[in-house]
Amino acid sequence: MIKKVSSIFLLLVSVLFFFSFVSPDSSVEIKQENKIERKIIYNKKKHSITLSWSAFGSSGNYIVTRGGSRLASDFVLIGSTSKMTFTDNRPNTDKYENYYKVTRNDFTIIISLENQIFGEHMYFYDRKYEQVETAKNDINSQFSSIGLGGANGEWTTKRQAYYFKPNVNGQTYDVGGSGSASSAEANSIELGFYSHIGGLGKLPSDVKLGAIFTRPHLSGGANATCTFWRSVENVAIMRDFSWTVSQSTSARRLLIESTSKYISDIGDTNFWGSGGFIADSHYTTDRPNWKGQQQWYTRNAVFPTGSGAMGGSYNMVWQGCVNPPQADEKNSPVSNTPIIREKPFLFIDADGEYKVFVPAWQKERVGVSWSATDMGKGKVQDLITSWYVAKEGDTDVEINAALKAGKNIFFTPGHYQLNAPIQVNRKDAILLGAGIASVTLEPTEKNTWGCIYADDKDGIIMAGLLMDSLNSTTYQVRIGNEGANSDHAADPILLSDITCRVGGVQSKNVQIQVSMQINSSNVVGDHFWLWRADHGSQKGGDLRWTRDRCKNGLIVAGKDVTLYGLFVEHYQEYEVLWLGERGRVFFFQNEPPYDAPNQASWSSQGGRVDGYAAFKVANSVKEHHTIGMGSYAVFTGTDGNVNKKNGFEIPNRPNVKLEKMCITRFAGPGNIQNVINSTGGSTATGAKRVALYNNGEGVQPFDEEFTLPNSESYPSYVSMEK
Repeated sequence: MIKKVSSIFLLLVSVLFFFSFVSPDSSVEIKQENKIERKIIYNKKKHSITLSWSAFGSSGNYIVTRGGSRLASDFVLIGSTSKMTFTDNRPNTDKYENYYKVTRNDFTIIISLENQIFGEHMYFYDRKYEQVETAKNDINSQFSSIGLGGANGEWTTKRQAYYFKPNVNGQTYDVGGSGSASSAEANSIELGFYSHIGGLGKLPSDVKLGAIFTRPHLSGGANATCTFWRSVENVAIMRDFSWTVSQSTSARRLLIESTSKYISDIGDTNFWGSGGFIADSHYTTDRPNWKGQQQWYTRNAVFPTGSGAMGGSYNMVWQGCVNPPQADEKNSPVSNTPIIREKPFLFIDADGEYKVFVPAWQKERVGVSWSATDMGKGKVQDLITSWYVAKEGDTDVEINAALKAGKNIFFTPGHYQLNAPIQVNRKDAILLGAGIASVTLEPTEKNTWGCIYADDKDGIIMAGLLMDSLNSTTYQVRIGNEGANSDHAADPILLSDITCRVGGVQSKNVQIQVSMQINSSNVVGDHFWLWRADHGSQKGGDLRWTRDRCKNGLIVAGKDVTLYGLFVEHYQEYEVLWLGERGRVFFFQNEPPYDAPNQASWSSQGGRVDGYAAFKVANSVKEHHTIGMGSYAVFTGTDGNVNKKNGFEIPNRPNVKLEKMCITRFAGPGNIQNVINSTGGSTATGAKRVALYNNGEGVQPFDEEFTLPNSESYPSYVSMEK
């Protein structure tokens, strides 16, 4: 009799739940849900899960249902309670495969371990419980509000990451489709601003997606020069990868089983872009073509057999690639990558736990770091025990305390406002961002020092972070104290997918001395975009020159620094200033500042030289090598009489050489008058190239003294170890 009454009660509850349920996907309900306190505790010994929440709704019991994922096709009724707590004694075997909907009246909240660990801006998909189209529809439904987001989507503070759990039983996340990824028939996932796609398998082939498309939003969809701030890694793409992007976009650790003829195919041959970066990726069937891209850096990729051109206009560098294009004036194949450590990534291990894979250092590498059966050399760290998972709203005090306690930091997607810099002060510490996480100086002007300071320690890793400055500051990022002299050759420092942004988002004046200064030796940089904004949410023109001020994008004082994929634009003095010995750069892209009002305000070397070189190797340097360089004149915000004397400047020394340089003019009346050291010709008569400058007969720059930041710029609590 008791069983029969219970069955009837559960049936009535089910009917009530069916008629009262309202989807929690609306923006209003999401905001309400976020205000409700939620907690979930897993008891490993009993294999039970206890939920608790703060009160919501007006009357009646709370109805509890369970699904295997956030968007599972089926949620099963497991009980009802008048209390604000509930224990599930028979959850699904995998503790992360338990998502609970708690409903009262017409409102529903979702509680899960994954949400509790990673917060509101990481979205997980599980093909085991979801329909094939679920993930694609969910991501694309957010595209209009989070992706492009209208005219100011480029400047939104919203951040998000979409993580896919490994496929099971031969299933994929591919909904099927035809044609290039830009076509409606392709049923592509569209990835918008400040978004990241990540596979949670050990191998890219563990997560199979159909097609991925990035939509340019300028000039009727043909101009991708502002398609910034998005990334994808560790997945297989089965049909088409239309990565129509420009700077600050990263594509890594991909298995690309098919792609349309043009990687930037939008169905319009008039497309153009200013990209980009792809690394550690394997194209299995088609040789892609970058077509209308101005430049591109490709590292450790595998292409099908062939050596023909693969598009691009000015500067294409192919490093450590298998079957790259043949060398010509714009294509620069480099036989191997002399030293590299791939970016760490989040994955689910065989024990069902979240881990971070930290790849090992490799030397003289050709091709990808992984195989069809092996995730590659490296170490696995348990996320829960070894990492502090930061969420938007966490403070510099909390993050620095976690670092001091020996934790690494996993930044979930968010806009982190700091009252003091993050201080990385121990060896092998890792800062890893997801979803283009932004580390931002507090707008209340409490933080006037910088975003991140890393001490001169072995093995530090910083990856996947965007630094913003809403205040005046000395640095945005500083690696090693001034005078740093430690030898990190056995365990170098890695900086991967780093963006520094000056201007664009704030209305008040900011003055910054340098976006990034590398004082430590044996640093490897793998993809930077250092950007003094040429446009933004505020009015530009002459106002930008005095409002968004920053002298240098990058200063390198350390020895044996190697950089791959270096993009630096619009800074007001030397955009890259290299002072350290034995530096190497593979690929450099630049546009000078658009907005220098007149020549008198923009002259270098004691006023004797028009403008500032984009890439300056100091006369004191005895050994340096860079290959694949482009600097493009766009002097539009001027009085019409602003020019730059040299694209690049180096000392005339036997062991200092630059290879494969190109200058041209895109817009405006001003020109770059010489490629390097007063040689190579002017952009007034078109693009100019110099294949090699090494101890040449051009005019060596005047000797200069460079004013660098000093320790007086630091907050008193920052330890300046010698």
